Amino acid sequence: LHFIQILMHNQHSYMMTTTEEYMNQEDSWDRDLLLDPAWEKQQRKTFTAWCNSHLRKAGTQIENIEEDFRNGLKLMLLLEVISGERLPKPDKGKMRFHKIANVNKALDFISSKGVKLVSIGAEEIVDGNVKMTLGMIWTIILRFAIQDISVEETSAKEGLLLWCQRKTAPYRNVNVQNFHISWKDGLALCALIHRHRPDLIDYSKLRKDDPVGNLNTAFEVAEKYLDIPKMLDADDIVNTPKPDEKAIMTYVSCFYHAFAGAEQAETAANRICKVLAVNQENEKLMEEYEKLASELLEWIRKTIPWLENRVAEQTMHSMQQKLEDFRDYRRVHKPPKVQEKCQLEINFNTLQTKLRLSNRPAFMPSEGKMVSDIANAWKGLEQVEKGYEEWLLTEIRRLERLDHLAEKFKQKSTLHESWTTGKEELLSQKDYESASLMEIRALMRKHEAFESDLAAHQDRVEQIAAIAQELNELDYYDAATINARCQGICDQWDNLGTLTQKRRESLERVEKLWETIDQLYLEFAKRAAPFNNWMDGAMEDLQDMFIVHSIEEIQSLITAHDQFKATIPEADKERMAIMGIHNEILKIAQTYGIKVVGENPYTVLSPQDISNKWEAVKQLVPMRDQMLQEEVARQQSNERLRRQFGAQANIIGPWIQTKMEEISHVSIDIAGSLEEQMSNLKTYEQNIINYKSNIDTLEGDHQLSQESLIFDNKHTNYTMEHVRVGWEQLLTTIARTINEVENQILTRDAKGISQEQLNEFRASFNHFDRKRNGMMDPDDFRACLISMGYDLGEVEFARIMTLVDPNNTGVVTFQAFIDFMTRETAETDTAEQVMASFKILASDKAYITVEELRRELPPEQAEYCISRMTKYIGGDAPPGALDYISFSSALYGESDL
Repeated sequence: LHFIQILMHNQHSYMMTTTEEYMNQEDSWDRDLLLDPAWEKQQRKTFTAWCNSHLRKAGTQIENIEEDFRNGLKLMLLLEVISGERLPKPDKGKMRFHKIANVNKALDFISSKGVKLVSIGAEEIVDGNVKMTLGMIWTIILRFAIQDISVEETSAKEGLLLWCQRKTAPYRNVNVQNFHISWKDGLALCALIHRHRPDLIDYSKLRKDDPVGNLNTAFEVAEKYLDIPKMLDADDIVNTPKPDEKAIMTYVSCFYHAFAGAEQAETAANRICKVLAVNQENEKLMEEYEKLASELLEWIRKTIPWLENRVAEQTMHSMQQKLEDFRDYRRVHKPPKVQEKCQLEINFNTLQTKLRLSNRPAFMPSEGKMVSDIANAWKGLEQVEKGYEEWLLTEIRRLERLDHLAEKFKQKSTLHESWTTGKEELLSQKDYESASLMEIRALMRKHEAFESDLAAHQDRVEQIAAIAQELNELDYYDAATINARCQGICDQWDNLGTLTQKRRESLERVEKLWETIDQLYLEFAKRAAPFNNWMDGAMEDLQDMFIVHSIEEIQSLITAHDQFKATIPEADKERMAIMGIHNEILKIAQTYGIKVVGENPYTVLSPQDISNKWEAVKQLVPMRDQMLQEEVARQQSNERLRRQFGAQANIIGPWIQTKMEEISHVSIDIAGSLEEQMSNLKTYEQNIINYKSNIDTLEGDHQLSQESLIFDNKHTNYTMEHVRVGWEQLLTTIARTINEVENQILTRDAKGISQEQLNEFRASFNHFDRKRNGMMDPDDFRACLISMGYDLGEVEFARIMTLVDPNNTGVVTFQAFIDFMTRETAETDTAEQVMASFKILASDKAYITVEELRRELPPEQAEYCISRMTKYIGGDAPPGALDYISFSSALYGESDL
């Protein structure tokens, strides 16, 4: 009997498909002609339940699989249900040829679907051949339930097996390797259910040593909650050494189809979450940019009026405090803002790159907050800042000059007022009316001496008036007091002149009455007064304050002082001559027995006065020497500060310039991978940061120079302002260059560009970058494209230029060039893909409900959609339905910000 069955198998291999899939099933139906009775029982039960799961949709079912399909009617109905197509109208007769005709119509429909049945005819089905009937049903199952299953381009059977393996991989005691013994303990089926519906089974309570219980649990849950009929018997599976593979595949395929919709929804939900996450991150970056831009613009808006305020303070201390406040601004307050401005530009560039990579429109900041607006505001800040420090130093020099002049005015005024004390009363006396002849002569001579003295003081009065005028011209804050005092001196001087003239006229009227005069007293008076005035001038000069700003200026004062000292011997001769007159008077008086009573009638100066003042002059000379030498030392110290500052500035200035030039070549030189360039740039940046101590040292020397009132330096062309601006530009340039490389890395990774491709792009760009400035002119860019194989007309090239140069700047940057070269092949999400994903979640509806969003998406993404989706307008929607189509379009349209 076994031998006869083998022969029958060879003669009746009854089915083939048009694809190798049906021929290569692990245990093909051909080998199953020698079916194990247990396998046949499993197939009968499984195939019957599978057919009924579809026939019940048409309101019918079968009881016996080989009997109920014999007339072909239910077979045709089954094919119509599972295919969704209409078959030819069946024959209504009950004769054998009617049944054969109906079965042939069913077999012809199967063949039309690409399945070629070999050696299987309608007669075997009409005659109730169970093995042929089971073979035909298996063919239908393969074609309509399993053939379309494909995971990673595998065959249907391999795809279904791979799907089962992936879904059950995380579960203990489950190892799916086939469609027979891997399912005997029931844990694999329970794991499939728990993976998709964890609410239906508590997997942790299942035991491997209870296969019947596990299988029945899976069968009952599948039938009750998943609408999968019970197609297998737990005892048969457990007690069969190798369960029937086709029965297991048929039953497991029902799980695949039951959960395929959920997986499709899960895939759609993941795509939507990804798109929403990109949008949320971009919106966060936009908000951060807006906030940082607003804060920076507000700081600039508040700072500019402070720098524009050029109202000078009245005292040196107040102006020096202003200068110290400005230094704090440059050293403490401005540097963080420079970093913020640089970071703002970096954030803006990074955001635009991310928007391009995610197929979003470019970010357009609020009005007045463009990068160009911030740059213009910053430029305005630096313009008003540029003249502020110069104005402060000018005002300090002016106040220094004013204080010096005011003090000089006070000294000269005090000396003059001291000299004029009592002069008006003296000139107003009428003593000559009752004087004797000798007394009148004495009064006359005395008045002549006074006039000589008065004339000598004219120069001092003019100096006082000139100083007062200069104080007024320099806008001295206490000019009113100066003017009042000067006016008083001038009025008094005019009055003294009038009184002097009147007294001379009175004395001249009686001069003829006098006949004798003491020539010696007169000569003493005439010579003592100028000499005394000379000593007053010498003392004034020796005590005169001075301001110098260079060694040359102090050397000029020393020369003048040396010239003065050279006149001292001649002055001493004059003093001895004057003292000789006095001695002559004493000698004559003694010789002729004249009794000298009282003082010299022609002058108030006594020989003792001359001697005392002479001693005072001699003491002031060495004091003046010391002051000048101290000033020499100070100016030498200032010169050392100048040289020290100049030496450092002459190193730092060229160093900054060199670094700027080196960095400018980084973006156009090809040297290794982007990561290596980034590493080199980071090293560059660290070296620059480490160099900051040299800038701080120079700032310290600059402050010492200003505190020493040093305002010029012939040893260098670099000012502190030049160094500061260069340093800030260097920091900004290295940060921007690093950001450009970061964006290139971001573009490379997002676009899938290899390092070799990027090097090729960069080599092409550098070749046509004629000016070596990191940009191509339109003509160079056209030549570059032609060299790369582009066939360009004017219209096409104009279109490309709008892509690479949207702002019409007239140049093409390397980043824009990279974006263009990779834009056409970039794989990015589109609005259509997002709409299709939402359509899956909405079960093909044109709208989606709040409940569906909250069920299918994570809470944060669900609420994001709910808050932004507009109400769906349509008569077929329930209240609260949302429009996901307009929302998907808006995701790729203009941003709210």
